[in-house]
Amino acid sequence: MKTLIRTLVFAATAALMLPALASAADYPLPANPGKPSPRPGGSATLTVCKKGGKYKTIQAAVTAARSGDTIKICDGTYQEAATTTLAVQIEGAAKNRIKLIGNVKNPSKVVIDAAGKLDGIIINAANDVTLQGITAKNYFGNGFFAVNVNGYVMDHLRAYGGAKTGDNSYGLYAFNSIGGTMTNDEAYYNTDAGFYIGQTPVQVKPKRSIIKNISAWGNVLGWSGTNMRYVTITKSRFFNNGTGVVPNALTSELYPPEEDNVISDNDIYWNNYNYYRGSAFPKVTPGTGGIPYPVGIGLLLFGGRRQVVSNNRVFGNWGAGIGLVEQLTMSHSGTGYDHSQPVGDQPWKLKDNRITGNIMGNGGKDLNARDLAYDGSGSGNCFSDNKLSGGVVATTPAFTPTAFPACNPVGQPGPVNVFNGPAQDEAVNWALALAISGAPGGTIARAISPTYGGTSQFPTAPDGVWTLWTSKVKTPKAPW
Repeated sequence: MKTLIRTLVFAATAALMLPALASAADYPLPANPGKPSPRPGGSATLTVCKKGGKYKTIQAAVTAARSGDTIKICDGTYQEAATTTLAVQIEGAAKNRIKLIGNVKNPSKVVIDAAGKLDGIIINAANDVTLQGITAKNYFGNGFFAVNVNGYVMDHLRAYGGAKTGDNSYGLYAFNSIGGTMTNDEAYYNTDAGFYIGQTPVQVKPKRSIIKNISAWGNVLGWSGTNMRYVTITKSRFFNNGTGVVPNALTSELYPPEEDNVISDNDIYWNNYNYYRGSAFPKVTPGTGGIPYPVGIGLLLFGGRRQVVSNNRVFGNWGAGIGLVEQLTMSHSGTGYDHSQPVGDQPWKLKDNRITGNIMGNGGKDLNARDLAYDGSGSGNCFSDNKLSGGVVATTPAFTPTAFPACNPVGQPGPVNVFNGPAQDEAVNWALALAISGAPGGTIARAISPTYGGTSQFPTAPDGVWTLWTSKVKTPKAPW
């Protein structure tokens, strides 16, 4: 009976650690992104202005544009067509390499007010499209969404979910796509994740997606990546979210698990935001049977292979700084996930992940509750040269060479891992507590530096074990 209860608890809790799909049934069906077509000779520049321009709406200019054209957008707020569920659509090979350029120096001056439509801008099967210098707000699903594409540029974009967003909104979202860049972007007040890359097709010669200098705050999750691969996230900030960064494996999307990602040289801090007790967006209804997501985790690998987490600064997370847990909801019998076209054997397992050179605790000023948490599952997972602050209870389980084995040189087989059931149970209970008591389990509040890098922590709740959004929260300095 105890085993049965433990299994049920695992299944319920694992769901907490995952983002829900954002109304996937409303999106274009997954397809082969294809290869970029040669650029046709010649191009034109089209101008969109509320007054004086040939085009009064962005969609009208997109419809008129040819592959390779540039669309310049004057300052202003654009609500676009009232007859479609999408604000702006860029679709098909005829729109390859189109550039939408707003105000790069101040994206807040060029605004797409989606007014409850599903997406601010969607790029579907149009390769190498550039979006630059634009803000999207009041979208129900996604601010900026690329699907079935080979290459995209999302630069100096701002995605603000807020009061009109749906249950599972994303700021910047790339799905079933190859390559691409997200740079100098900001996403906040989204009910699922500020940023998301998912269902990346397997590639013989991988084309990496590069994420640099982005800022995610005030979201349920700062970054989510279901079955993402070949992604590099660097020089970015994830703070004041419920959970900071969550690469994960799911069978509801193709090609599990997530693998071959690099998360390096980022600031991941103060992710203690209990959005169930007050938020800038509507009350979240989880897509996991009514069970809340965890709060208080800086970075969590939920399954995954060959991922490098290195040289990040991780601090002030009141549950754990960096955690690794096997994918608990995926069937371990070898059945029940075939429809998702898993990559390799046992896609739920943690394998060959390297956690190296991370600096925890901000010099002792902003301790994590636990610097590291790992359930010992999988094989080849290793930890080296991390500067631990000691946390409040240091690590879960206690730090030993068996629990957190050192890394071998790159190219050599990883160490043997030893599963630790009590450590996994403890991590499960942290998440379940939120569903049972409305308080994040295992969180341990600590005094935090008043500011860091031009940002301020959300106000601490009266009982001191999480933070809350209030109307007095000010928008921090943008990454541009």
